[in-house]
Amino acid sequence: MDAVIEYRGRRVTTQDVEQIRGLIGQNAGASRRALSKTLCEAWGFVQPNGRPKDMVCRGLMLALHRAGHIELPPVRMVPNNPFLQRRAAAVVEIDDTPMHGPLAALGPITFRQVRRTAEERLFDGLIEAHHYLGYSRPVGEHLKYLVCAGERPVACFAWSSAPRHLGPRDRFLGWPAEARRRSIRFVAYNTRFLVLPWVVVPHLASHLLGRMARMLPRAWKDVYGHPVHFAETFVDPTRSRGTCYRAANWVLLGQTTGRGKDDHTNRPNRPQKDVFGLPLHRRFRELVLEA
Repeated sequence: MDAVIEYRGRRVTTQDVEQIRGLIGQNAGASRRALSKTLCEAWGFVQPNGRPKDMVCRGLMLALHRAGHIELPPVRMVPNNPFLQRRAAAVVEIDDTPMHGPLAALGPITFRQVRRTAEERLFDGLIEAHHYLGYSRPVGEHLKYLVCAGERPVACFAWSSAPRHLGPRDRFLGWPAEARRRSIRFVAYNTRFLVLPWVVVPHLASHLLGRMARMLPRAWKDVYGHPVHFAETFVDPTRSRGTCYRAANWVLLGQTTGRGKDDHTNRPNRPQKDVFGLPLHRRFRELVLEA
């Protein structure tokens, strides 16, 4: 059956449109929010943790409305947009006494997942102040880790949902488009990795990457109800060769095109980045293809 539109990997057919029209007719007077929740229930449209994909469903219905395929009821309320109102992460002051010496001298190293905790502000501020890209709020599934030696922060990891299309990764995994749409949730994207500038400890970065990779699948499952089987990141080759990633057994998969996800010109409009990937399970290809 022909697709009317494709929205975030889902093909919406003429039969789907007829079902949505019927749903709207059966729920006269319902708000757009209520209609999207009803459609989630009708389609079994839920996240792996069981929560309805309400925002995605609402966006799908709005896309159909704008394309003229359905007629949604008028907007009743325009909520405040916290993303527009949110200020930049506040810079925080912490002990920046230089830390030198061998890795063993740091003592016990702990990883703390700080998203939605009292330490999230500290994490955001450290990234804003000391990472060359600064802080940007993640979207989709994401985790934030503060790494401490004793009580002193030494590093930060930020992880989020992976980009939907990434040529070097897709070729490496060898998955067709349908498998990618179905299994992209099993790939985690390392958006930020920061070792604080006053921490100069040989082999620390690769050591932390190795430990992070071992704990990430279980941590993701604890929060989102499913594990991740593959990790990826971008490295700017004008700034780094990705030495710590290579030392932690990450594989150079290729380079980005430099066009970004919203490209409409097929011309580079940003620096090309090296793409590194790391299997998190020995059967990673089988797991992402069979999901």
